[in-house]
Amino acid sequence: MAQKNQHQVKLNKSKSKSKSKYRVSNWSEYDACLKHRGSLTFWLTTEVIEQWVNQQKTGRQGASHTYSDVAIELMETLSSWFGLASRPTEGLVESIFNLMELDLPVPDHSTVSRRMRKLNITIPVMPTTEGIHLVVDSTGVKVYGEGECGSFLAGTPSN
Repeated sequence: MAQKNQHQVKLNKSKSKSKSKYRVSNWSEYDACLKHRGSLTFWLTTEVIEQWVNQQKTGRQGASHTYSDVAIELMETLSSWFGLASRPTEGLVESIFNLMELDLPVPDHSTVSRRMRKLNITIPVMPTTEGIHLVVDSTGVKVYGEGECGSFLAGTPSN
């Protein structure tokens, strides 16, 4: 009998818990915050633009790599962050390049897949609490938080 009473008490406790409700008090600020979540800042340095298509020949048998390692890393990072498959990622990068008025070819999905097997890439963690800046320079893909990007642009190291 004692076990049944304990079980009944647990059920009663779980029923008495109520979920607290969040009420928005400043709708214009809330609306602006939601719009800011969709904001995208995209940086490509001139070095990356110049090195996007690999001009060097390997000297080995077979075709040389058409795209730089940074190009492949960017494709994989965007695919991971936005949860996209290879073909939609290809379309996203084409769209970004069109908006930036860059006339650069985009690696196709099979090239990215083949090259990813040979590259050692660490996908940066996307911060969820603040704005992010994805910076692509000659050393690779970097992620900066809201306050760090200014130090990158000024040429000073961030802390």
